[in-house]
Amino acid sequence: MKSLLIGGALAALLLPAAASAQTQAIADNHDHACLNAACTQVSIMDAFLEQDAGGHYTGTESPRYGTWGFDLAGRDTSVKPGDDFFRYANGSAFDTLVIPSDRTSYGSFNLLRELSDNRLKVMVDELTARSDLRAGTDEQRIADLYRSYADQARVDQLDAQPIQPLLAQIRQIQTREQMAAWMGGSQARFGASIFGAFISDDAKNPSRYVTYLNQSGIGLPTRDYYLDARYADKKAAYQAYAAQMLEMIGWDNPAAAAEQIVAMETQIAQVQWTPAENRDDDKTYHAFTPAELTAAAPGFDWAGYLNAAGLGAVDTVIVRQDTAFPKIAAVFAETPIETLRAWQAFRTASEAAPYLSQRFSDAQWAFYSHELSGAPEQRVRDKRAVSFAEGAVGEAFGRLYVADYFPASSKAQMEQLVANLRTALANRIQHLDWMSEETKAQAQYKLDHFNVKIGYPTKWRDYSDLSVSGDDLVGNVEAVAKFDWAFELGRLNRPVDKDEWGMTPQTVNAYYDQTKNEIVFPAAILQPPFFDPNADPAVNYGGIGGVIGHEIGHGFDDQGRKSDGDGVLRDWWTAGDATRFQAKTEQLGAQYATYEPIAGFHIDPALTMGENIGDMAGVTVGLDAYHLSLNGQPAPVLDGLTGDQRFFLGWAQVWRSKYRDTALQQQVATDPHSAAQFRVIGPVRNADAWYEAFNVQPGEKYYVAPEDRVRLW
Repeated sequence: MKSLLIGGALAALLLPAAASAQTQAIADNHDHACLNAACTQVSIMDAFLEQDAGGHYTGTESPRYGTWGFDLAGRDTSVKPGDDFFRYANGSAFDTLVIPSDRTSYGSFNLLRELSDNRLKVMVDELTARSDLRAGTDEQRIADLYRSYADQARVDQLDAQPIQPLLAQIRQIQTREQMAAWMGGSQARFGASIFGAFISDDAKNPSRYVTYLNQSGIGLPTRDYYLDARYADKKAAYQAYAAQMLEMIGWDNPAAAAEQIVAMETQIAQVQWTPAENRDDDKTYHAFTPAELTAAAPGFDWAGYLNAAGLGAVDTVIVRQDTAFPKIAAVFAETPIETLRAWQAFRTASEAAPYLSQRFSDAQWAFYSHELSGAPEQRVRDKRAVSFAEGAVGEAFGRLYVADYFPASSKAQMEQLVANLRTALANRIQHLDWMSEETKAQAQYKLDHFNVKIGYPTKWRDYSDLSVSGDDLVGNVEAVAKFDWAFELGRLNRPVDKDEWGMTPQTVNAYYDQTKNEIVFPAAILQPPFFDPNADPAVNYGGIGGVIGHEIGHGFDDQGRKSDGDGVLRDWWTAGDATRFQAKTEQLGAQYATYEPIAGFHIDPALTMGENIGDMAGVTVGLDAYHLSLNGQPAPVLDGLTGDQRFFLGWAQVWRSKYRDTALQQQVATDPHSAAQFRVIGPVRNADAWYEAFNVQPGEKYYVAPEDRVRLW
């Protein structure tokens, strides 16, 4: 439903992030963030030097890039722009960039994420130092959530005790009906299911909420990790991890049980849809009544599952992978109950491990963060405690964050940037040579009806029904899970909340939601290198302008184009226009299929198509908007660089990042965003203005002849 800048539960714009393998995806950024005029800024080089022993950025002030918004020293001008524009713009900085020891990647986005974390830590420290916090306030919740996680001694003392009641109940499960009900209950507590449920806007009737059901059941990042020989070592390590976790909770015959668990998950993986298939909005919408679902996917007690999830009264569910559901249900029906119990116990312990004693959290980190993503060290507990509290009550943090770090002037400047981007895209649509007037009218209607959210919500989430304690970490996790699922269930009896946000203000990201037809830009992304009110406008248009164009572009990518200006999933294209669009996307896909971010791992254009189209829109529409902002005046030349050159450099700078090899492998396999270097190279080599700006000539590596350049929006 949503497209993001980076990876995550929404489809976002930012740098692709290797997703947690335990949470299978459910189809699922001011005046330098200064508190006052006297606050200071640091240069980008100083920002990266202001590090602790682990290589982390420790500041609470926004970085400053060069004298006019771009880090000139970070370029590698020994490389021709046409041979590798990513290195030309970022090469020297890339070579000196050190990934902190507890990170799997680092770059512009990570720096700002750490900046947000540092600011949140200041808030937490202030709150935990107070003795006058009133019970039942958001400030008390933040402080107690943090305390419960930070108290290592208490957590170690309890060891596995907090999940023993759950494990005892799992041991008592005797039938598949009982197991299906237990899976349904896992929506609001620790536990796993072979199917996942979530509640969201109905893609075909966006005024109401509806229940979606999604394939699930595997603990590795994607089905390929079970079926592709390139990941055989990861699969073997996963089995060893399952045995380790089962042994730690005292499960009988852990090695044999782990082998059976991985065999079962392999069977599920064999029948699951691929990540690319899961992107198709037409193919992932199938309305069933519960009775119809029972008939279509026998072998699984759907009534018991839905009742236990609190969904027993729903009359319709939307099944996302209709052909996979019967096959997954058959795997469930054919798997011995002993194996299902062991699987549930393992997945429960693994999910709870970060909140249990050190031996559990270390084991879980060693597999998911070290083995799968290559992190050499685990994040210190103090930082994890802040992240835990933020994850639980994110908008409570957000309310404090924007009061301290987001001035109204940034919002006003963003509104002007968005207006110019919309005008630029409207002009482009009007002059498309491949689209009929009929479809153009519908596209303009959609663009006119985009809703824009900037900075923070107009109303904040109410956490008054959430009770937490400063000394019960697992109890807090369970309380948050119950609270969040109750909130989701409550949607079913209410009209869709158009004011709700899918990200917190302190999130360094942005997204497009196609059922609401809206673009959303949290406060934390409105900082350098994306946006700096004192920077050269060309750099801002290449940075945050590219972000805006990317998100608007999602409304017209290969999936976003399927929903109309009112957010309804329907075909509003003429057949000829759809055919011509498809031909252009195939041409674009052929380019991206040649990109190999790491040896043996090529970009999958079917998986990344939407984000690739978004990036192309970011570059082309962003540049047009920059030209509009000049009001007919020539762009100045700064340090020998023209306005267009500075625009493209601004775009490249935001994707400056470095990955560990295993993390990059996982990102290529799982993330709908292309690897960072090709988020720079891919779109610019199709932009005529880039060739003119940098005198890119035939024979250079990424030169594309004019007649072969892909021109969409």
